[in-house]
Formats: sequence, C-alpha cells, structure tokens
Amino acid sequence: MTRNMSLIRRIFFRVYYLSTAVTYSVRRRLTAGGFLVLGIMVVLGAFGADTNFTMAYQAFALTACLLLVSVFWAASGRARFSGSRWLPRYGTAGVPMPYRIQLKNLNPRPQRSLVLLESLGDPRPTLAQYLHTPEPGEQHRNWFDRICGYYRWRWLLVRNLGVRWRDLPVPALLPGAEITLQHELLPQRRGILNLRQMVVAWPDPFGLCRSLRKIRCPQRVTILPKRYPISPLALPGKRQYQPRGVSLASSIGESEEFIALRDYRPGDPLKHVYWRATAKLNKPVIKEFQDEFFVRHALVLDTFSERGETEAFEEAVSVAASFACTIPEQESLLDLLFVGSRAYCFTSGRGVTHTEHLLEVLAGVSPASQNDFATLHEMVLRHTSTVTGCICVFLAWDEPRHNLVQQLRAMDLPVLVLIIAERGTDELDPGPMRDCPERFRFVEVGKVKEGLARL
Repeated sequence: MTRNMSLIRRIFFRVYYLSTAVTYSVRRRLTAGGFLVLGIMVVLGAFGADTNFTMAYQAFALTACLLLVSVFWAASGRARFSGSRWLPRYGTAGVPMPYRIQLKNLNPRPQRSLVLLESLGDPRPTLAQYLHTPEPGEQHRNWFDRICGYYRWRWLLVRNLGVRWRDLPVPALLPGAEITLQHELLPQRRGILNLRQMVVAWPDPFGLCRSLRKIRCPQRVTILPKRYPISPLALPGKRQYQPRGVSLASSIGESEEFIALRDYRPGDPLKHVYWRATAKLNKPVIKEFQDEFFVRHALVLDTFSERGETEAFEEAVSVAASFACTIPEQESLLDLLFVGSRAYCFTSGRGVTHTEHLLEVLAGVSPASQNDFATLHEMVLRHTSTVTGCICVFLAWDEPRHNLVQQLRAMDLPVLVLIIAERGTDELDPGPMRDCPERFRFVEVGKVKEGLARL
C-alpha cells in the first residue's frame, strides 16, 4: 500500500511540475484581455463542436486567429533596455523591503505601456521535498486531497518562493531616456533571496499578449528572521569572571582594560605581545589586562525537528532572533548555541560581534541533520562555567530536554524555558521547572507575539 501511494505521488509530482511551468509562462505572456479571449475561445470551441447545428465554430476560428496573431506579434518584439537595482543589505521576513530600479530605453522609438517584472529562482519543490514535507494541517484534509497532494504542492511553491511583489508600471520612455523607479518586495521567510533578472513587458497592438525582454542582473539579499518585541529580560544572575577575558570586548563596566607592560612568560598568548616595545627593547613584552566580570547569557536553540522546517521551527528561530536583538542592548554578552551539520556557538554583545551578524547566522539555520539532542546537551554543559543565565527555546518537552534543564538548575543556573509548539498541544507538565512556573512558558504557533509579551 505504501509503495503504491509513493508511485501515485510521484506521478502527480510530474504532472504538477510540468503544469506549473506552463501556467507560469502563460500568466507572464497573456494580459487580462488575453485571458478573456482565451476563455471565450474555449467556450466557443465547446459549443461549436458540432458544426451542423451551430455557427459558434466561426467565432471560435476568429478568436483563435486573433490570439495566434497576438502571440506571434509579441514573440517578434525586439525592444532593448538596460537596467540595474539598488538593494539594501538586509531585509526582514514580514516587513516590506523598498529598493530602487534604474531603467533605460535603448530603442530609437518611444516605448509605452511598459511593465517591470522581477524574476526569481525556480520555486518548484524537488521530489524529495514533495514526498517528505507535509503541509501544516494536512492530516485534517480528506483522503483524496492527501493522495493527490495538490495543496501540499501549492504550499511548497509559496514557501520556496519566499517573497511577494506587484508588477511595476513604467511611464512612457523617450529614445535614450533613463528613469529611476521606487519598488518594494515583501519577504515571506528568512534566508537568501536571489533576484536573477528583471523583465520588461509590453503588449502587442491588440493588447492580448506581451513581449518580454530580460535584463540580467543577479543579486542576493539576506532576509533576516522575523522578530517580536520583548521586554528587558529579568533573568536572575550576576556578573561573573570570564576566564582569559573576551577578545575585543568594549570597555563598559568591569570589562578587560589595559593595566601595564611586563616581560614575556612562557604560555602567554601571542595576541598580547606589544610589538612596538618588543622591537625597541629587543625582547618580548606583554600587555597585561584587567580580568573581565559581566553578565553573560546562553541562548539555546533547539533545531531537532522531526518534520523539517515546520511553522514551529520557524517561530523558534524568530523567538531566538528576538532575544538576540534584546539581550545585547542590556550591556551583556549572548552566546547562541545550536546544532546544525555540527555544533555551533556564536557570541555577540559588548563589542564582540554586532547583532546583525547573529541575525545573519539565524537566517541560515536549518533543522539538524541527525536527531541527536545529546550533542546540544554536551555543548551547553561545557558553557555553564562562563554564563550567568540560560534561555532555552525548545520544540518539544521530552525526557532529554527535561534532563538538560534539570542539570542546569542543579548547577544553580537561572533558566528560562520556552516551548514552541503547534496548536492543539496538550497542557505540558513543567517538570524540573515546577517550582518557578513564571520562567516556564508554552508559546503557541500563531500567538507568539502574545506569548512573548507575557514574559
């Protein structure tokens, strides 16, 4: 039965893959009037099938010839244009991204009724994506929709495209004229947005079909995760000694500051060698620094999602990004810990790394390749000696996560636990967080903003 289901879905995948390409091409070529004429032609063709009883076939032939002439006329369009974009360095999921476009008419005649289109990468999902990435709530659809997988295909198309935009009308351009236009895209999800080329379209004399001229200008924009407002974090914890300091930490409070010069001792790091004095005295001279004491939080992001990039996973990344923007503003350090293809740790705040870098990292986070929570468990425990508090953003609340939180609390480390889960999840037992329920929160997908506002 499972083998037959897989075969049926593969057949539907091929049908959707080819039909989507045809539909995309037709939508770009035909105008609203072209679609109207095409619809009329189909209706006339149905009514005029029997030429002995109706004259509808004559009207069908007329509309078919009209549409065919428009198609050939549009295909023979040879207008030339040049153009470029000025894109921002970053965009944010769910926030309109304005940018500028420059377009120049390279033709000896004026060009009117122009429309500017954007061309992105192919959003069609791969076979592996289609077979193994279910649509959210797909289990509630009827058996026919689950077998056909049309809604899954449509959801994957929108998700892979990751952006919305409108066609941009262009004023009439005289020969050699250049114009600068304001446009905007609406990114739908984090990641890298690839803009391959711009397309200038203009209609044929009948207004049924459009000629297309592609302007190659590939560019990329990093789309940062969506963020939510969070009140200043009131996680208990005091300043703590940082072994060997933190390189490049800014001098706020009791951070690392220069004290004096001294002779080199075996084991001193080379980065503390004062080369100007070393060259002058012809012997190694070391700069001594004051030890560092400050607040440092660990932000633990759970990337172990059994179903891949689900809504819960995306919201967990957004929650982590929200904390990444809030905590460094409180004159503290933040260590982002997660597992991807391997274990990662990124530090920001107090001059070490800008928040934008941490958001760039989160923009590219994907579910862990192997469901091995023990890797994250060990990495978090290795960092407990330097942190003064821990924020855990989990996708589940099972025994491995219980054990991690229990060990952190046994070390007298303040912990804030957030469980990001789908709607309809049963009420969760706080477990090791039972004695401090104010620092244990279940955040429902779709109500993340409200959930974080209650922290």
